[in-house]
Amino acid sequence: MGSDRGVPVFDLAIVGAGAAGMYCAALAGARGARVILIDHAPRLAEKIRISGGGRCNFTNLSAANPSCYLSDDPRFARFALTEHGPQAFIERVLAHRIGFHEKHRGQLFCDESAEQIIAMLVSLCDQARVSWRRPVSVRSVHQESDRFCLGTDHEVIEAKRLVVATGGLPVPKIGATDWGLTLARRMGLAVIEPRPALVPLTFAPAQWEPLTSLAGVALEVEIAVAASESSGAALSPVAKGSLRRVPKVVFTEDLLFTHRGLSGPAVLQASSYWNLGDALQINLTPGQDLTRQLLAAKHGGRRAVGTVLADHLPRRLVHEGFAPILQCDGALAGLRIADQSDRVLRDLATVLQTWRLVPSGTEGWRKAEVMRGGVATSELHPRTMEARRVPGLHFIGEVVDVTGWLGGYNFQWAWSSAAACAMAVTSGWDSRTAA
Repeated sequence: MGSDRGVPVFDLAIVGAGAAGMYCAALAGARGARVILIDHAPRLAEKIRISGGGRCNFTNLSAANPSCYLSDDPRFARFALTEHGPQAFIERVLAHRIGFHEKHRGQLFCDESAEQIIAMLVSLCDQARVSWRRPVSVRSVHQESDRFCLGTDHEVIEAKRLVVATGGLPVPKIGATDWGLTLARRMGLAVIEPRPALVPLTFAPAQWEPLTSLAGVALEVEIAVAASESSGAALSPVAKGSLRRVPKVVFTEDLLFTHRGLSGPAVLQASSYWNLGDALQINLTPGQDLTRQLLAAKHGGRRAVGTVLADHLPRRLVHEGFAPILQCDGALAGLRIADQSDRVLRDLATVLQTWRLVPSGTEGWRKAEVMRGGVATSELHPRTMEARRVPGLHFIGEVVDVTGWLGGYNFQWAWSSAAACAMAVTSGWDSRTAA
């Protein structure tokens, strides 16, 4: 079918040929839709390519759990994740003979390269006869009575439906833009203010200077975002440094000290829940009854406090971070543990297991892995990803206000939201009967 101007009219135009865009195009095309896929980047799917250290953590065995996603409406993602969960995508991977393995807490990685996932998506699109336009930028979008008209660098493209799969703002050097958010606002849709997520946290230089020598130290911790209050952490009374509320989410992951602050999976996870002014509470010895262990070491013990702590913490952390973390005289580390009162040892254990500090910011879009915020879920139908106020306009993937945990959850949201959209827009078509 062509337009009055002799321009071919596609059933579906998808802007953004990343994870969500390619998967939606492939599924819709396989069901008989005439699909055109448009992307401005000279290199295809760069975010997939660099993910997972080049091996693409393409899903997580627990990724169908909606509680692992942040959104203004926590229920929004449930339908898409249930209808097309991790196993559905895993079956695609298996069908393309891509080897993979579980690395950590359900995280699935390619055995060889992220390029295999890209090649699979391209192959699926080609099999579905998807038309490609890349690298091509969309300069204008306007809606006529029964179609969308897209003005690109080279031509006008018309489609009955428009799917925005342009991703988020992280890593601008690989082509991230705010095109999708700008379009949503122009169409009158609400946008939750975007901010970096899964991102290292930073501290004021004067605050962090005593800890800069710990850069490179890593250890497993428990971490939570707490209420924003001054910790005043000290050996007595330790209660001043403890949480005043029960945190909603506690992560047990590796933490990494950097020259500017904290990173590693633990901090990346916490960063999605962190707001300016909030404190972090960190248990530096998770899974240990540190109070009992210190009191046991006291009896008949001739070792110094710091030497005993080095049994439970990285040695550099004990010798270089003892005083600034505890905000006390570092001389305690060199004193005999047998000479310390039970109260001092209990307080010491409590402070190490409730270390509280307030970041000043993040490393920003340059280091963020995903975006929190995006097109408000209240504007979209959860079963179709279609804008309630703009029929025929759909948003999928990271551009939507749904942000997953670290470890394959955000890729799964891309696959699931893409599938929900593709199934909805092709509900009247069938690849076996389409002309």
